[in-house]
Amino acid sequence: MHDDNQITVPPSFIAIYSDVRQRLRESTAVVRTRYELCEDLACHLVEHAQQLYHVQAPSEAEILRRIHAGLAAGPDSGVNADEAAWITCRLAELLQWPCPELPQPAAILR
Repeated sequence: MHDDNQITVPPSFIAIYSDVRQRLRESTAVVRTRYELCEDLACHLVEHAQQLYHVQAPSEAEILRRIHAGLAAGPDSGVNADEAAWITCRLAELLQWPCPELPQPAAILR
């Protein structure tokens, strides 16, 4: 994904939109836009996750699983199942928490 845009989309996100031959299934612009949305959402969820940890005191893994469940709940969340998993893992990275095992999305043909 090289062009004049300064946003670098990480390989982990590009993989969501790549086929088995590692070719993008969407345009570069669409992938970049989706990445920006997902990155912003992960950053926005940091404070929410920290509040849950201090108020409800469940484990870090349980908080991340609950957030993932909300994101992966369906089209109303605004992200697809693969993006929900990426956001959850990115959130764990931002919080410096280990990312728990997440339910696999329904089989997606690539």
